[in-house]
Amino acid sequence: MTVRVCSLLLSTPQLIPPGGYHLVRFPFGAAESYDAHGMHQVAQPDGHTVGDWRTDDRAGLIWPSADGWGALTAMIQWEAGGYTELRDRFVRDPLGLSTGADSTATDHRPPSPGMQCFTKHHEILVHPGTPVGLMVSHNARASARLVFAEFKLAIHPV
Repeated sequence: MTVRVCSLLLSTPQLIPPGGYHLVRFPFGAAESYDAHGMHQVAQPDGHTVGDWRTDDRAGLIWPSADGWGALTAMIQWEAGGYTELRDRFVRDPLGLSTGADSTATDHRPPSPGMQCFTKHHEILVHPGTPVGLMVSHNARASARLVFAEFKLAIHPV
């Protein structure tokens, strides 16, 4: 039984506007990313093609390639900023493309001095046709810079 893995890496800072949750977008084919099972592709399973990963929220989606027990992992690094709270969550279908958004593993965090570095892990059932994403939020008055992120899905057969 093969474990299917998709590992995404964002090393280009991403400006996150204030208010609400925002999907973290990841480049396609990045040197440190891994996607042997085609779960993060420019041409997506529902027929949409991502033009620019920097502006299209669909660049934040992992489309599970099989039914299974999904181990979700993330690393999030924020630049020091004018916020008093940072939030993050994993979301099934964050853009409402199939089953409707279903968030899980939501964390609210007060900042510590300096740069903010967090990791998180959660496990859920995943299915082809229902993408998953990593969403972040902050409460600053101005946009805040996400300087680095990783988002990983490992699907274990059930």
